[in-house]
Amino acid sequence: MSKLLDYSGDNDFCLGGPIYPNPKDSSLFLPLGHHVDVFFPPRKRSRISAPFIFSGERLEQKKQTSIEVLPDECLFEVFRRLPGGQERSACACVSKRWLMLLSSISRDEICTDKATESKPEEGVSAKKADESSECNKKSRVVGSKANNEVEAEAEDQDIEGDGYLSRCLEGKKATDVRLAAIAVGTVSRGGLGKLSVRGSNSSRGVTNLGLKAIARGCPSLKVLSLWNVSSVGDEGLVQIANGCRQLEKLDLCHCPAISDKGLLSIANNCPNLTSLVIESCANIGNDSLQAVGRCCPNLRSISIKNCPLVGDQGIASLLASASQVLTKVKLQALNISDVSLAVIGHYGKAVIDLVLIGLQNVSEKGFWVMGNCQGLQKLRSFTITSCQGVTDLGLEAVGKGCPNLKLFCLRKCAFLSDNGLVSFAKAAGSLECLQLEECHRISQFGVFGVLVNSGGKLKALSLASCLGIKDLVLGFPLMRLCNSLRSFSIRNCSGFGNASLAMLGRLCPQLQNVDLSGLHGITDEGLIPLIESCEACLVKVNLSGCVNLTDKVVSAIAKLHGGTLELLNLDGCCNITDASLIAIAENCSLLSELDVSKCAITNNGITVLACALQLTLRILSMSGCSSISAKSLPFLEKLGRSLVGLNIQHCKAISSSTVDQLVEQLWWCDILS
Repeated sequence: MSKLLDYSGDNDFCLGGPIYPNPKDSSLFLPLGHHVDVFFPPRKRSRISAPFIFSGERLEQKKQTSIEVLPDECLFEVFRRLPGGQERSACACVSKRWLMLLSSISRDEICTDKATESKPEEGVSAKKADESSECNKKSRVVGSKANNEVEAEAEDQDIEGDGYLSRCLEGKKATDVRLAAIAVGTVSRGGLGKLSVRGSNSSRGVTNLGLKAIARGCPSLKVLSLWNVSSVGDEGLVQIANGCRQLEKLDLCHCPAISDKGLLSIANNCPNLTSLVIESCANIGNDSLQAVGRCCPNLRSISIKNCPLVGDQGIASLLASASQVLTKVKLQALNISDVSLAVIGHYGKAVIDLVLIGLQNVSEKGFWVMGNCQGLQKLRSFTITSCQGVTDLGLEAVGKGCPNLKLFCLRKCAFLSDNGLVSFAKAAGSLECLQLEECHRISQFGVFGVLVNSGGKLKALSLASCLGIKDLVLGFPLMRLCNSLRSFSIRNCSGFGNASLAMLGRLCPQLQNVDLSGLHGITDEGLIPLIESCEACLVKVNLSGCVNLTDKVVSAIAKLHGGTLELLNLDGCCNITDASLIAIAENCSLLSELDVSKCAITNNGITVLACALQLTLRILSMSGCSSISAKSLPFLEKLGRSLVGLNIQHCKAISSSTVDQLVEQLWWCDILS
């Protein structure tokens, strides 16, 4: 080594002498990295790959500069001068800091060509302004792109804010960072029109900061839905109100931090609001609802549920202010009284759909007044659930006060009896669909009384879990038939038996859809007369859970109505065998959905179905059929040519390998196994 350092002469490594006067001075050697070559030929370019400068006899490393050293204020000025949405999106991908900065830039703060092409400042000539505009346009051209791409970017800027896009964040995906990314990324792609946030990340959930980003970057937002977002409060909603003035629909569910202050801001700044849904928001009360009614002239739909601070004052003021345009009203589990019902009956002139659920403080007087106010002339759909104030007197008044009522649904109304139901049917002359559920004081007299007194317009009657219905032999005059009824559904009413079926067949000869699911008491002797009396031919028949029916009924249905039958549900009819499948295969040419789950069918029945040329099933369910085995595989594959849904769950004789093969062969079919 010493010889190497002492070496000098004409063949030195560096012509003109050594680099250092005293090569043996070890202090002159610096701990250079492995990537630096100290000795190099003078006529070749240095291979130094790091930023070094020579200062005297030492090598000093130059500090690398970065845009990250700029404060947020400077970066803000840079970002707001970016030419287009693609450039802003690209910068947002650099770091979280850049993303949040970009999301804090509102639309009005972005420098565009229009701002550049505006009138020049005093003392600046129009020529310089034109040159500045041209420079800005050129700066938007990337690489060798043609000028038409600049024009395309300008067109993109023109369509920004129209609200074409929809985004939904659920659970762990609901964070402020994602909202910021949405705010930045959707600007140049048509603008965000609909945003739904359902649930929130427990550690990094959505807060007011995320809504602030949306408010600044998405002025075109028209629909906002917040569900189970406890960390968002009034501040975030105020930002939305100030930045998204085109908002039309607002849905707040389980948002405890939002109070009247936030909703007041929405009312004062979003005059285009047409739909408002508030559910389980404990701090929203009457004041904000009054403001909504006063400041939102286009409000058409209102739904309020389980808000303890909402009372008669807020509901009455809202309905009175929006009486000319409000068409849909839903009130559930509120501390309102008969006063609110009276206001609805008087001011609900435009209401078409009305839903009242769980109003415990409303009495018979409220419904009576609502009907007698004669204000619900346009009401077409009315649903009442768990309201103890529904009685015979009040229901009759409602029928008289709603002359255009088409659909009426009553659930869990314990004090309604047959007299009130029949009186309502007589008064509501336009009624087309009546639904009763868990109204236990309704008996067979009420059911057939409605059919006889419906005025000839009733098309559908549905009863579910009405335990007061008993199978009695009644005498109604046959001259008053209900020829308008097309659909009859009675589910889980154990007292409805053969005598009631026979009466139904005589009164309603034009039935097309019959649902008798869960009626354990009916047998072949009661159902066959009904089948034979249907003059219009059956289209949909649901007999699930009718355990006493046999192949005789199915054969009668197939022979008399096979040319029109589209759906047949025999789920749980344990006495149904292959004989029924043979009748179906021979007669039912239009059948598209068949359910024989838990029936006594075998492989032979499946073979018969597969060989029926005119049968084109779309959905076949055989769940729980223990006699179906792997032998039916080729016939299931043949049936599967037209199937889109196949249920073979709990078929114990079908192995997993058979299922795998079936799934492979019928890849287009949704198979449940």
